[in-house]
Amino acid sequence: MNFVFDVDGTLTDTRQQIDKEFLNFMQKFTGMHTCYLCTGSDRQKTVEQLGTSLTNKFSKAFHCSGNLIYSGGKEIYRSPWALTSAEYAFLEQALDNINYPEPTGNHIEERIGTANVSIVGRNCNLEQRKRFVRWDIEHNVRDTMATQFNLMFPKSQAVIGGETGIDIFKAGHDKSQIKAHITGDIIYFGDKCFPGGNDYSISSISEKFYQIDYGWKQTYEILKNEYI
Repeated sequence: MNFVFDVDGTLTDTRQQIDKEFLNFMQKFTGMHTCYLCTGSDRQKTVEQLGTSLTNKFSKAFHCSGNLIYSGGKEIYRSPWALTSAEYAFLEQALDNINYPEPTGNHIEERIGTANVSIVGRNCNLEQRKRFVRWDIEHNVRDTMATQFNLMFPKSQAVIGGETGIDIFKAGHDKSQIKAHITGDIIYFGDKCFPGGNDYSISSISEKFYQIDYGWKQTYEILKNEYI
């Protein structure tokens, strides 16, 4: 059995470092089981959150939704995909049209094989992030923006990722692509396993999945109670 974990909202609080007690537990758990990471974040952000030692203990780390792959600390694959100029212009115009009341800057981040759009902006602090989360629950803007993008650009795919973002990649090159690199059944842990979320594609082809609604503590409890 293969355990596959998202990072933000699953192994850590969003954009935060892993809890020290949970870090020690995961160091042991990855030594007892075959484990993989599958995150929309890039390599640098993943290492910042989990630390180099734990990140490298996973059999493979699938960054950027599987468009950048590391094994044992070494890069073994990267996708050449990038936003087209038309797609980038669409996103800029969409951000202008939304006219979010508290933009913080750094709204479109191009990663390896993917792009991430943040309506509030990655320069936001924790309180600004929380305010955006409440605002988006009321206005559902991320879902609307992703739907419009997908209608305009069918060769690419936009899905909801994290608390504030939209992940974009080449159509079909979502998290489900990692299945080609894993032999055997998957147990998946992620916080966006619903349709339109960036964990949905991989959770829907997994033998079993856990929708994590209450953060890393929920993941910790499941692993302790069911798999130790």
